Amino acid sequence: MKVPARGYLLHRLDEARSKIEKILPKIDPIKEIYPGWTIREVLVHMCGWDDATIVCLRAQVAGHSPATPADQGVDAYNNLILSSHQNQDFEHVIKEWKLTRQLLRTTIEHLPEQEYSNLVIVPWGEKISMTDLVEIFHDHEERHVQEIRAWLKDPENKLIKKGK
Repeated sequence: MKVPARGYLLHRLDEARSKIEKILPKIDPIKEIYPGWTIREVLVHMCGWDDATIVCLRAQVAGHSPATPADQGVDAYNNLILSSHQNQDFEHVIKEWKLTRQLLRTTIEHLPEQEYSNLVIVPWGEKISMTDLVEIFHDHEERHVQEIRAWLKDPENKLIKKGK
């Protein structure tokens, strides 16, 4: 199995994130994008998944079995993430969202070389390659970008599904 270079993986993480950063100023922070979710909740959601992944990667490198906070399902974990951030204002959420991604990047950047070819245990309990993990994050954020762009054309109508 050919293992992608760190730079490529980091680039993929940055690629989708930069698209979100570009559309953030266009989003009214009080309008619901998905039922019950404003852009604040979307960012909290992304931040929570970054946090959980950082914990998993660090545990694995330390030789511990990572916690799998999403093993009860994506919806249950999303609810946990949102409830744990319910008192944070939008500006704080944006700062945490940026910082958490930087921490994820740094964690990936500093992984020992052999970890790039090992399977990693991810927050939902599955064992996958580092490449697959990064691609899941990229595709997840890219999907949010596409959905939010569609919503921006008619922000009075919420998107049908919550961002997962």
